[in-house]
Amino acid sequence: MTTNQTLSKPEPQFKPRPITSFKAYDIRGELGVNLDEDIAYRIGRAFAQILAARLADDADIQGKNLNRCIVIGCDIRPSSEALKAATISGIIDAGIDVIDLGMTGTEEVYFATSHYQALGGIEVTASHNPINYNGLKLVKEHSKPISADDGLAEIQALAESGSFAKPKKLGIIQLKTDKSAYIQHLLTFIDAKKLTPLKLVINCGNGSAAPVVDLLLENLLANGAPLQIVRLHHEPDGSFPNGIPNPMILENRSATRDAIIENNADLGIAFDGDFDRCFLFDETGNFIDGSYVVGMLAQAFLQKHPNESIVYDPRVIFNTEAVIECFDGNGVLSKSGHSFIKQTMRDAGAIYGGEMSAHHYFRDFFYCDSGMIPWMLTIELLSVSGNTLSKLVSQYISDYPSSGELNFRLTDSDAPTIIREIEQHFATQNPKKSTLDGLSLDFNDWRFNLRASNTEPLIRLNIEAKGDEALLNEKTAELVTWLKGRSAQPA
Repeated sequence: MTTNQTLSKPEPQFKPRPITSFKAYDIRGELGVNLDEDIAYRIGRAFAQILAARLADDADIQGKNLNRCIVIGCDIRPSSEALKAATISGIIDAGIDVIDLGMTGTEEVYFATSHYQALGGIEVTASHNPINYNGLKLVKEHSKPISADDGLAEIQALAESGSFAKPKKLGIIQLKTDKSAYIQHLLTFIDAKKLTPLKLVINCGNGSAAPVVDLLLENLLANGAPLQIVRLHHEPDGSFPNGIPNPMILENRSATRDAIIENNADLGIAFDGDFDRCFLFDETGNFIDGSYVVGMLAQAFLQKHPNESIVYDPRVIFNTEAVIECFDGNGVLSKSGHSFIKQTMRDAGAIYGGEMSAHHYFRDFFYCDSGMIPWMLTIELLSVSGNTLSKLVSQYISDYPSSGELNFRLTDSDAPTIIREIEQHFATQNPKKSTLDGLSLDFNDWRFNLRASNTEPLIRLNIEAKGDEALLNEKTAELVTWLKGRSAQPA
């Protein structure tokens, strides 16, 4: 479908308006408070105008044979379609064409931005946030991230001012919902002929993942993959009748765990709302912390491609660094957050990057994160190794136990003060210090990272030890008590 637009409609007048939904590397806000259709229109128009100006002014970008269009998709939330329509209006009013992908996950926008050689891409999603929230994730050419210090602040300033340039002509809209090229690209990451009989529980959380899961399974089964599938909370439903899809929340894990046990399954897989994160459960129903999945996938890549670079974030590092050293890889530490990880991977040419938050990034997926590639790599790894998931990660867990991420809300103090005080508290022990992302203090046999959240009013604590769970528990209790004494309450 192609919709032609003319300049016959009057140009709207925009008064300056503050927009507080811009975060460090995306846009997220409460509906009717700091995100609405007017704001979405302004963001779409500002984004398109700025990308068009870069195309006109930057010779390097001109040489990349980009098409004068922006791709856009949205998740299943009730508010997403209207916000997407408003964003599209802003883009075409800036004179830029739109490829509407329909209902998508974020990684589909990443793929389409590069596949269609677009100026940029937008996914309308609030992922795992409450139902009264929504947001926009933006990328520029070749699916490169946009952050506050690399274009996002400029977009915010123009959107707030409303001082938009009038284009010579309006853009056009094309609807392209075919997922075939994207599905075929995902399937290149594994060899379906290596798969052995496995029973999988797949929990889509009533989010946007189900259509992609179905297409991948259809292709795998057609190629002889001996898989049995138990689908859970499969139907996309923006009212989220089984709760917001966020497996990081403990109570949201029980349905997947129970289905694994009931069906005697080999693996559990769960997604968040826009399926840019993938969460794994072993055959006993145990949730596998994301930091151990990073180590497992790093090992899988380095066994096939020794001497490659692996990027990881500083929150939990002991196991990942041990795996990289054991399998002759090159470890590259990066500040957490997708824009930082992606840029670090590009700079290093890294084959894989992982965060403990269940974001996994791949060089052959435009250095972007995907929630679909990790579970496919995992079933291939289970098949080739002949091991269960619990066996694959049990040594990691015993060698390098960790607390998992502990979140605290600050009441009478701010994050910089807390971080400064905790550094002073441990100064006499002379730990190794890093401030790459918050504060990391390493005492050789244990370490912790304390950092302010980039997306929520929280401070986040991660603690790990080397082969000593009693030490881990002791230090976790010590740090939690210390934080509570500084008016930090567990979230």
